Amino acid sequence: MIIDKLFEAVEKKGHVCVGLDTDISYIPEGLFKKFNSISDAIFEYNRKIIDATLDASSCFKVQIAYYEAYGLEGIIAYKKTLEYLRSKETIIIADIKRGDISKTAEMYAKGHFEGDFESDFITLSPYMGIDSIEPYLEYVKNNEKGLFPLIRTSNQGAKDIQYIKDENGERIFNVVGKKIQQLGDKYLGNCGYSSIGGVVGCTHREEAVEIRNTLDRMFFLIPGYGAQGGAAEDVKALLKDGNGGVVNSSRGILLAYKKHEDGAEKFDIYAREEAISMREAIRNVI
Repeated sequence: MIIDKLFEAVEKKGHVCVGLDTDISYIPEGLFKKFNSISDAIFEYNRKIIDATLDASSCFKVQIAYYEAYGLEGIIAYKKTLEYLRSKETIIIADIKRGDISKTAEMYAKGHFEGDFESDFITLSPYMGIDSIEPYLEYVKNNEKGLFPLIRTSNQGAKDIQYIKDENGERIFNVVGKKIQQLGDKYLGNCGYSSIGGVVGCTHREEAVEIRNTLDRMFFLIPGYGAQGGAAEDVKALLKDGNGGVVNSSRGILLAYKKHEDGAEKFDIYAREEAISMREAIRNVI
């Protein structure tokens, strides 16, 4: 199952998930000027980042909004980036956060689990209800795909809704997490985790232990590291026996070169150094 592949990748390469949330402002001017199109510039930047960090990361997350923002040129870059990642046989998480139901959700599933935009995992927003997840399950069962629904996110606004308590005094994110884990029990891998995981941010350490204990069969996609304030110690509480999650870093890796005077010429080298540093920081606290 795809979750076993991700689990094994973490065992071999560490917990780093490189976020290819590529804004054109991130691309060094010298590289950008070499190309006649936005799509070529974005793809070449991504390609060099991928090549530099491939052996230091367990997977890559591609946030579609950064590509949609540039219209057709951006979508071409998105397609080419996914194709390149597939050619490298690495695990791809498409960060699309879809949350609709019925036929619309079926089309989202088809669009991101087949064809030009095919990925291994996608992110979803389950807060419209479990029926917003169900149209994707055929792909989980039959096509070796996986899901990362939002459980407890890393933003400050998470407390606006996710922290509301139900009639039993339980927070909404806990209720959602338990429902998603129950759904995922049909898709457990040999590693003990389900191909239906969950997005749990590492910026709220106070609940991390409780979440990990409650959602013990759920593999986490963990945002919030670095630029959003999360640290290796925060990540540790969301892992189990050194595995059970991947930790995304986007700006921290993509913009690592800006800390150095010669960074523009060596942006990929500094991205690699940052990914390795992050990997070792997490390993050291486990």
